[in-house]
Amino acid sequence: MLRIPTRWFPLALMAAVFLAGASANDSIDVIAVEAAGPLKDPDADFWVDAPVTRVGMQPQVVTLPHHADIAVTEVRVRAAHNGRWIGVLLEWRDANPRDLLVPDTFGDQAAIQFPVQSPASPMMGNSGGLVNIMQWRAAFQRDLEKGSPGIRDLYPFALVDLYPDEVLNLTDARAFTGALGVDNPVSRPFDSPVLDQVAEGWGTVTVKPVQKADGWGVWRDGTWRVAFTRPMIPLTADDPELLPGSESMVALAVWDGHNQEVGARKSWSVWIPLRIEE
Repeated sequence: MLRIPTRWFPLALMAAVFLAGASANDSIDVIAVEAAGPLKDPDADFWVDAPVTRVGMQPQVVTLPHHADIAVTEVRVRAAHNGRWIGVLLEWRDANPRDLLVPDTFGDQAAIQFPVQSPASPMMGNSGGLVNIMQWRAAFQRDLEKGSPGIRDLYPFALVDLYPDEVLNLTDARAFTGALGVDNPVSRPFDSPVLDQVAEGWGTVTVKPVQKADGWGVWRDGTWRVAFTRPMIPLTADDPELLPGSESMVALAVWDGHNQEVGARKSWSVWIPLRIEE
């Protein structure tokens, strides 16, 4: 029996994933459209002209925590560009949308990933294989649409006598502000429900200081339609290059909050070829 040295396991795994991705899905064709500005409207007419690629999703069972019982097994993908912005539309079935977070509950999320350096693993990149990850969160979008939920929205029966910032100075009250108090970038207010991030492997996802990605989601008749968009021309070294007439790759991830999916518990895809129309 062939024995693979332990230090080679990550490379062997990456090779297996690349080989699986070579024939797992058809390519995604990015059509040219005349729409102006960021392509972030999931109900825009131009999506009808974009060919649909059905992407099979698989459970994340490589790193702990595993999650074999995924809710989303297929995502329909369309893509378009207008010479300045590229847009990717994801559609998947979800009978129980979740966009409000309270303890022990999770929200719906989706992400698309482009390689920045090559070779890069579709599983959040690897050392020397930087990837760009655009992640949409239903809870972020709810806050933008309806405003941040108050204490009564999250805990209808809670009683609050006072808040720390009412009796403490700003420095002392900081300890009571949770993630915001330790400068967690995900806790800061954003203008978009899509986070622009980079990664070089598991546990390395970093929110970019300058956010260029955008997008929006619509849930209707049991289906999420989420559009992602970003500039095609790289403005910094950690941006992907997605120019008209070029080819790249894209990988997907979806989290179903109702199915207790969060973090590593998700459905994901291998790399899918991306062909951008001139």
